[in-house]
Amino acid sequence: MFGSSLRTSGATHQNKIHIIDLCNMLLWLLIILTLLCSFIFTKTTKGIPKSWFEWKTEFRYQYLGIVGLIHDAQYASRDRVALYKQPDRIAVITGGNRGIGLRIVEKLLACDMTVIMGVRDPRSAEDAVGGIVDLSQTKGKLICEQLDVGDMKSVRAFAQKISQTYAKVDLLINNAGIMFAPFKLTADGYESHFAINYLGHFMLTHLLLPKLRAAGKPGRNARIVNVSSCVNLIGRINYKDLNGLKYYYPGTAYSQSKLAQILFTRHLQTLLDAEKANVQVNVVHPGIVDTDLFEHSATTAVPFFKKLFFKTPERGSRTVVFAAIDPSIEGQGGTYLSNGGKGPFHADAKQPAKCEKFFEHSCALLKIKQYGNGEYPL
Repeated sequence: MFGSSLRTSGATHQNKIHIIDLCNMLLWLLIILTLLCSFIFTKTTKGIPKSWFEWKTEFRYQYLGIVGLIHDAQYASRDRVALYKQPDRIAVITGGNRGIGLRIVEKLLACDMTVIMGVRDPRSAEDAVGGIVDLSQTKGKLICEQLDVGDMKSVRAFAQKISQTYAKVDLLINNAGIMFAPFKLTADGYESHFAINYLGHFMLTHLLLPKLRAAGKPGRNARIVNVSSCVNLIGRINYKDLNGLKYYYPGTAYSQSKLAQILFTRHLQTLLDAEKANVQVNVVHPGIVDTDLFEHSATTAVPFFKKLFFKTPERGSRTVVFAAIDPSIEGQGGTYLSNGGKGPFHADAKQPAKCEKFFEHSCALLKIKQYGNGEYPL
């Protein structure tokens, strides 16, 4: 009887071990399935990567996305901006009819500024702003002008209109952009991410710099803010094929355009410092934000994921406005900002020679002989 009791006890112990092993296996299976689902539903494209290069790009985006979400949560307490009245200032912003841009415009109007929006559809943009701001009551002034930042002729017409109407421009916020879009060349022959996110803003800044110089004063710089992204960290400037004609992948095109903005920012500040202009240029990562920019990505299949983990557009607008108006960063041009403070950026942007090389290459592409003189190259 005693032996039978031992056998029963041993069998029970073995069953417990099997149950524990099964639970551990199920737990690991659940973890793997969760990670797999997370990967599938947060890809930069709705399709499946077709090569090792595309898979590697997606894995890098996944890593940066996780790091970005952690950074957003870790520094949420400093992600703030204090608004104050500045009725004498004129702000120009590209985009602004949706997402982060709409909330930037809201904040600038709350500062009683004159805000000029460069948008593709001025009427719908005014309606969008009117949906969150009582335009009949605000002391700020809203002006919507037509602009397709990916079309150089449109950029020229927009800049000319501003230059002829206003004696100065205090703030230029280069905000408009696209993300993970299918391959497309603009009318000027440039890949759409490169043209809209970077090259059009490069040209616009060149054309408006005389008005920015006119606005800047000692102790109160005019400011340029370029809205970039943390994915600049995996960006690479493909000088041999900037347009991706030989090989195109949306995530690669997007990260290249975001690195371009930072290289531009860093070298432009060097030039402004050399001429002792009262103008500073900063570049901002607004955070991982729930906006329509994700329309081409797989996240559209799980909108609750974005609602749960991503920043709201209002929060995403804070560091951009912080870069535009906060006195604490006066004179700190060339800085990359994220969540109300300095953030990590690409190693190439820390090398002046690489920043200058890309800046000069951009001037050559657009046939600009003297950057910042406000003249449109013919």
